[in-house]
Amino acid sequence: MPDFAAPLQRLIDEFRRLPGIGQKSAQRLAFYVLRSPRDQAAALAAALTDVKDNLGICAECNNISDAELCPYCRDPNRDHSQICIVEEPHSILPVETTRSFHGVYHVLHGAISPLRGIGPEQLKIKGLLDRIAKEDVKEIILANNPTVEGEATAVYLSRLLKPLGIKVTRIAMGIPVGSDLEFADEVTMLKSLENRREM
Repeated sequence: MPDFAAPLQRLIDEFRRLPGIGQKSAQRLAFYVLRSPRDQAAALAAALTDVKDNLGICAECNNISDAELCPYCRDPNRDHSQICIVEEPHSILPVETTRSFHGVYHVLHGAISPLRGIGPEQLKIKGLLDRIAKEDVKEIILANNPTVEGEATAVYLSRLLKPLGIKVTRIAMGIPVGSDLEFADEVTMLKSLENRREM
């Protein structure tokens, strides 16, 4: 491994801490910053500190927000009787890009994973129960990831919420549009068959 000047090596090391960034990518990014004009590097540094200084968690749904409530929770045109539960804030975007969901969200900040020491008490479930108690919630949509942890979380939430008299649904899973059946694994194919609908 080549020896770099200490400030450059420090920058490479910091980039390597980012998810999905290996040694070569970290070096490319560091050299890009080094070659960039000072004002561009300063803008990057300012954006990084701005994110840490001016973003927090929505008091209602746990989404990332620059105010007490996120844009979805403070929008009076959203249907607050329908809550879509996601594991992480970045999972809201795929739902929003459909332009068909007009309810609000609740972010759990994780999924139940006993092997990693994450139980229901580590997730943002209490806030969801508080919302249900004070709002007229009619439907909970479970949009957990299709993983073992996501499924375990969805089953736990379903058992917790159904006795409250609320409709609990789970997003459908199966073969992605535009793919070929020969490449589907057996779990995906099973989910596709289970989630079939009449035409």
